[in-house]
Amino acid sequence: MAESFGTDPARYDRTRPRYPAALIARIAGEGGGDVLDVGTGTGIVARQLRAAGCRVFGLDVDARMAAYAREDGLDVEVARFEDWAPAGRRFDTVVAGQTWHWIDPAAGAAKAAEVLRPGGRLAAFWNVSQPPPDVAEALASAFRTALPGAPLNPWSRTALDGYAAIVGKTAAGIRGVAAFGEPEEWRYGWERTYTRDEWLDQLPTGGGMAILTAAQRAALTDATAEAIEGLGGRFEMGYTALAVTAVVGRGPG
Repeated sequence: MAESFGTDPARYDRTRPRYPAALIARIAGEGGGDVLDVGTGTGIVARQLRAAGCRVFGLDVDARMAAYAREDGLDVEVARFEDWAPAGRRFDTVVAGQTWHWIDPAAGAAKAAEVLRPGGRLAAFWNVSQPPPDVAEALASAFRTALPGAPLNPWSRTALDGYAAIVGKTAAGIRGVAAFGEPEEWRYGWERTYTRDEWLDQLPTGGGMAILTAAQRAALTDATAEAIEGLGGRFEMGYTALAVTAVVGRGPG
């Protein structure tokens, strides 16, 4: 599933939400410098950090996503982070936007500590959707209609609850590496208005879509379109940008 996003990188880049300016500014201000972007994808995070004054090097498992990111002048290598050979390269910051859950939390934290300079920061973060109750019910109902009996309806519970396990595993992986200090969480809330067409445009980029049949994807698209029409053709989606971050020891002196 992690390698399914490169099927249509232009759509992914066009429709996936960016990260709030406050989070990007904090990462750039509390480390910044030379940044390794793990799971850089099409370069969404990399471009935001580059605009904030950072020098960004990207890493991704999908050659199609890497090729798309390179079109915008980003330096990207294709490799699995846990197996990547940094060849002596060191960084001030390691980031992972919407990707750390695809990485082994223990091996990933150990690799991050290996490539970070003393005082360097690891920041893994996600945009977590938090729709208003009426929007959540409309999207959940569309999912039930299109995929009756499906074991997991992503809109049937609060997404932050679903991310609790990811956050816990990320923090545990960091705590297992002696070089890191105690991890902390940063949270930034923000909102975006979607039209029906904008939401349907991004719908195929969700990771869960990769395991559906073509008929199931079509049914879900149709049911979701009808649900959004019932909301007046547009809706407000709330997000929380949730980061788990820690700093490596600064060494002697």
